[in-house]
Amino acid sequence: MSVRSARDLTRGRLGAHAEVRARGGRVYWTEQEGGRTVLLGWDGAPRRYAPDRALNPGVGYGGGAFNLGEDAVLYVAEGRVWRLPLSRLEPAALTPAFGAAADPQPSPDGARVVYVHHHEGRDLLAVADTAGGAWPEVWVQGADFYMQPTWSPDGAWLAWVEWDHPNMPWDGARLMLARVGVEGPLEVHRVAGGARTPVFQPLFSPDGRALFWIENPEDAEFDRLVRLDLESGERSVWMEGRGLLEPAWSQAQRVMSFGPGGALYLRENRAGRAHLWRVQGGASEEVPLPEGTAWLASLSGDAQGLAALASGPNQGERVVFYDGEAWRTRAYGWPAGLDAGGVEPEAVTFRSEDGAEVHGLYYPPAGGEARPPAVVGVHGGPTSQRTLAFNAQAQFFAANGYAYLELNYRGSTGYGRRYREALYVRWGEVDVADAVAAARYLAASGRADGERLALMGGSAGGYTVLMTLALHPGVYRAGVSFYGVTDLFGLARETHKFESRYTDRLVGPLPEAAARYRERSPLAHAHQIAGALYVFQGAEDRVVPPGQAEALVRILRERGVPHRYKVYAGEGHGWKKPETTEDFYRETLDFLERELRRAP
Repeated sequence: MSVRSARDLTRGRLGAHAEVRARGGRVYWTEQEGGRTVLLGWDGAPRRYAPDRALNPGVGYGGGAFNLGEDAVLYVAEGRVWRLPLSRLEPAALTPAFGAAADPQPSPDGARVVYVHHHEGRDLLAVADTAGGAWPEVWVQGADFYMQPTWSPDGAWLAWVEWDHPNMPWDGARLMLARVGVEGPLEVHRVAGGARTPVFQPLFSPDGRALFWIENPEDAEFDRLVRLDLESGERSVWMEGRGLLEPAWSQAQRVMSFGPGGALYLRENRAGRAHLWRVQGGASEEVPLPEGTAWLASLSGDAQGLAALASGPNQGERVVFYDGEAWRTRAYGWPAGLDAGGVEPEAVTFRSEDGAEVHGLYYPPAGGEARPPAVVGVHGGPTSQRTLAFNAQAQFFAANGYAYLELNYRGSTGYGRRYREALYVRWGEVDVADAVAAARYLAASGRADGERLALMGGSAGGYTVLMTLALHPGVYRAGVSFYGVTDLFGLARETHKFESRYTDRLVGPLPEAAARYRERSPLAHAHQIAGALYVFQGAEDRVVPPGQAEALVRILRERGVPHRYKVYAGEGHGWKKPETTEDFYRETLDFLERELRRAP
């Protein structure tokens, strides 16, 4: 079996953005249930927690749905932080219902919880009393954004990451460290990071003597793991020249954790394939992954075991637990068989017209057809990456007779700093050139029929689809854009706070770069689109508001450009409802069957 029908695509419960936490041998994770995020756990057997509430961390793109204390689970639902004692199923609200909360971290003594809070454009770190009844206190404020707060084991220190506009967290951020008193942080210091040095995931050692973090120094192509001795102030680099830091698109992302034997476990990203390292005293050894696994995410654990979200090309997401000797599966994300029997992707490299190297993952059609029709997928971000994690979309198209190429165009994470920053000031040029190069590569290598190609992407990927179809008509016969950017001025003006200055890096600051914004907006070129186009949009999208799609469709109608347009009620920037996902893929497959299977 494999993912073949549109309905199959609705049956994954975990997804690449599931969160996993482990403590004392217990493992907890989030699942999707009818478009809702729910909390489950394993304590000898599966168990459902907080059954009446869907988890909904709402800072930025979300993430940081829950964390574990010694005797309770802390989670975010209905805009509030809740505490659920493990001994019973009745939770207590710790914070009032206003704004958005994320990543609640209980203090070691369980008396307080620090969390990221957002309200009316203001972000900060707040602390609530777990006894309840008291109004939360503002502990840290002044920066534009915060993430990854963490306590030292004795509760004497608090570390966090913060950054300011116009940076995104992978451009540059600050690692802050503060002594904690009864009234809050004391002696706050910046210990790492800067305007051109991103930092990621502060982590205290179990004995409380050291603080670890990942950083990408301004003059370095790849990342390093740094240790700070809190007693002597001595710094040491424990690993360097590795792909360790991932773009912090959401709260509470984790790529390292202490685990069995008191060692530090760390995931390395080598061009989309995960490698797990056990690091002790500056020495490291690679740990074999579970069979069939090519990607790990959301690492969490302690001396009793390490938990993670694992997947591979033919292994859907699953929650796994490592006790230092063997891996065990605690939860499966897909029904048996649906995630198996698919095609194996091939890592490919080709050249863009300007001679630059471009990367991708090629999925051959399941039927083995020579020179088949093909879909080129363009991920969002644009600072994201397609890895060897389970890709249900790629397997769906491959199972239905299409070759599929995931394009990790210049600007993607995972191939070094220069590759990631190659898109700066050139969004709408470099990504488009790489999309054209992908089409020509597929045709020239015989991996696809160059006359039967479609380009497909969402958000920033949808933007690239629209620009490519407009500026290079005829390269792709069809395009599919879902919640794609059409107006760069509108994006800078209307999008949510997290990305409101992102175009400063990708296009240029306003008003100086106004001419570039105009020239790089798909609206300015919509009349040139020659291929068939399907535009999808969420009615409640606050990242790329519906007005973006509507302005594009209005021009397409006026100019008589062939297109289809569909808006999903109740959806935002990404599909959450199973019925929406099913309809989207059914509509997309029918569209491609008509456009690519018919004679040119």
